[in-house]
Amino acid sequence: MTHLGTLYIVGTPIGNLEDMTFRAIRILQSVGAIAAEDTRHTGKLLQHFQITTPQISYHEHNQQQRIPELLQRLRMGEDIAVVTDAGMPAIADPGYELIKASIAENIPIVPIPGANAAITAVCAAGLPTDRFIFEGFLPAKGKPRQERLAVLATETRTMILYESPHRLKQTLSDLAEGLGSDRAIVLGRELTKMHEEFWRGTVAEAIAHYSKVEPQGEFTLTIAGMSVAPLVLSEEALKTELEELLKQGLSRSQASRQLAQLTHLPKRQLYQLALSLPDPD
Repeated sequence: MTHLGTLYIVGTPIGNLEDMTFRAIRILQSVGAIAAEDTRHTGKLLQHFQITTPQISYHEHNQQQRIPELLQRLRMGEDIAVVTDAGMPAIADPGYELIKASIAENIPIVPIPGANAAITAVCAAGLPTDRFIFEGFLPAKGKPRQERLAVLATETRTMILYESPHRLKQTLSDLAEGLGSDRAIVLGRELTKMHEEFWRGTVAEAIAHYSKVEPQGEFTLTIAGMSVAPLVLSEEALKTELEELLKQGLSRSQASRQLAQLTHLPKRQLYQLALSLPDPD
């Protein structure tokens, strides 16, 4: 039985070549082929690190033809690395389809971690990082774009978006309309490169800034989630809320937990209040 090859998901620099890892270089030197989004772009990276492994183009427009070919090579025991132009393959990148197809064939998958624009941006943004979501690129226009913005309007987690320079102004305008012009935003530009820049302010201030300064370079937007003000209730109102929850069949513990989530009050305090209430009819 032929030994299956391994598909390596190799992270590459998002700008600064010093962010290439020793492990990534070793893997790219040792595999049989490198599936690259843009062979010219990746060729410069390989030349810099003196890697002579042959490339095969694999991108959004040829993935349906390339996947069967790459799977066949993997089945025959050849190790293959997949790379994107910058960052981790499969993150806003067609590498996902090859990885999914390989998993379906029980081909071993080994990720080789590297730089990523979303994580790089959110770490330096200064917005909450305990919970965040990655949205990639918004739908280009029309109803899908408006629907996505409507969902994001009530998102409480920090949000990360990618945007190109020629669409930035329109996206900022849409964010102002959909999420509010006073929402905090951080724009990371040319991350890890010579002209890396972080601009911080509100969406309205960003619109004003980029009406005077022409956007240049690729942008990663980190946007504050919607703030949820805790519900403030009097003790009598809290008792009424608890009574309603108990009438719905919740236990005192369940009712206290649910109300604690709404009011940000300690569950123990609400449970003591619930114990003082009579059993529901």
